[in-house]
Amino acid sequence: MEFTAQIIADFLKGEIIGNPDECVNTICRIEEGSKGGLAFLSNPKYEKYLYTTQASIVLVNKDLELSEAVSCTLIRVADAYQSFASLLNLYQSQLPQKKGVAANSTVETSAKVGEGCYIGAYAYIGENAVIGNNVKIYPQVYVGDSVVVGDNTTLYPGVKIYQDCKVGKNCILHASSVVGSDGFGFAPGEAGYQKIPQIGNVIIEDDVEIGSNVSIDRAAIGSTILHKGTKVDNLVQIAHNVEIGEHTVVVAQSGIAGSTKVGKQVTIAAQAGLVGHITIADKTIIGAQAGVSNSVRTEGSVLLGSPAYDMKETKKSMIIYRKLPELYSKINLLEKELEALKKQIGE
Repeated sequence: MEFTAQIIADFLKGEIIGNPDECVNTICRIEEGSKGGLAFLSNPKYEKYLYTTQASIVLVNKDLELSEAVSCTLIRVADAYQSFASLLNLYQSQLPQKKGVAANSTVETSAKVGEGCYIGAYAYIGENAVIGNNVKIYPQVYVGDSVVVGDNTTLYPGVKIYQDCKVGKNCILHASSVVGSDGFGFAPGEAGYQKIPQIGNVIIEDDVEIGSNVSIDRAAIGSTILHKGTKVDNLVQIAHNVEIGEHTVVVAQSGIAGSTKVGKQVTIAAQAGLVGHITIADKTIIGAQAGVSNSVRTEGSVLLGSPAYDMKETKKSMIIYRKLPELYSKINLLEKELEALKKQIGE
């Protein structure tokens, strides 16, 4: 597919600087641009590439001030990153869509499958499951008994959804993620650990995206809930009875222990760990590798460190920590001077 700068600008409501008839037929990074490529610039660190890129068209923010002449055609938009995402969505929507049910898949007779669905090879749809319209279920997906999957949701290869769980509309679950595995519940006793049955489920609301190899445990009683618009990166563990608020982001290799309640628009950065039975206030930002052991009650808090606490205080501590060798040397020197003074006084 080929698009002119004018077509792209009309779609994005942008302003063309250069040739409106310039054509593109591929997407590229600005630092690796080539003729016929469309790139974007939103991070100021990459501005230097704008003046050397071979890309034909580059999306830039309206407020960008050029320091040199450029050879490419520019399209000024309100937000280059968002505009680029819109173009990618448009491009993806034009690609051929998979439909139909593979002969070697299994759909139980009591299951209900909506219109326009794709069910790939060796996928299994359990008894009384309900699959909405235009759902894509790729090969080797397991959808358990009484599971509900909403319209326009995509389950990539190897996704497993255990019985009674619910997935909303317009969701994406990437390869090999597991929804509804047993929560880690055991009662210690003299004979060892007795398993506590996990009889709840997982509810994933609309517009949620789950990365690959994510584990979301079913509740012991009630539901583990991911509210609307939540985005979960790869290799994340979400334990039983956790509740995650709307439009929260959980980044790779993070773990959230049981019964913790995470608010709306929270950011949990990579490898962060949250203990169980705490509450995280709305719009909190938890830094990478932070260990959160207490509830966060102030909206918009920013936490770093392990144990995690206020970012400003953590930065002060980090500065002192870096100076410890210097401070240690000074203390040793002061001790020696003090001993020398004691000897002089004693004499």
